[in-house]
Amino acid sequence: MLWAEGLTLPIEHKASEQAVTEASWSTAQVYTMAAVCLVLGLALGYLFRGSKSTAAPTPAPAPAAAAPSPPPAEAGGGHPAVTLEQMKQMADTKAAPLLDQLKKNPNNASQWIQVARMYEATHQFKEAATYYGKALQITPKDVSTRTQMASCLYYDGDVEGAIAQLQQALQNSPNDANALFNLGMIKWKGKNDAAGAVVTWRQLLNSNPKLADDKKAQVQKLITEAGQPLAAN
Repeated sequence: MLWAEGLTLPIEHKASEQAVTEASWSTAQVYTMAAVCLVLGLALGYLFRGSKSTAAPTPAPAPAAAAPSPPPAEAGGGHPAVTLEQMKQMADTKAAPLLDQLKKNPNNASQWIQVARMYEATHQFKEAATYYGKALQITPKDVSTRTQMASCLYYDGDVEGAIAQLQQALQNSPNDANALFNLGMIKWKGKNDAAGAVVTWRQLLNSNPKLADDKKAQVQKLITEAGQPLAAN
């Protein structure tokens, strides 16, 4: 998940907006997805996706683990609860037309990204990562998509896979703020490597001198929270 100076939406922001719009999620669907989001305790979006929180997302439970119980229906005629399986069915339904188009034109990277975003929005991170991967087969140097794929892998519990994708992204764009930020977060929260996270975040600050002051302050705060002194400016 991402952040860069001047951006206020997730990676592939315009594609994401288009995917959601074309999917035409109903009010009830949006409500129930948000409810499951709260129960799972997952924060879809790192600091660099526009979130003001500096907390790292929690990886999704292993596939064998039972999903948390969904919230009860809201009293007074609120929308009913929804399970992760129902959310997957929603994503399957909304993605089906695009997947049919992709059977005829499998080299449309933007459509693979739209499909991935639909599954990511419903917390189907394994499927989302798969579809981001299909887009990357077409545009392997797309750093934003590779960083987004890494986030999905992390949420799905594949810490090493997420790190590998971020390292690949940084080979293509060594100073990419989003990839550096996420790599630091995963080193810290996924690998318990606070020192490695600090090194990565200092690289982010040093290689992005035009970073907005508020974003710079947020990264410096993370460095402090990781138990390391701030780098000398």
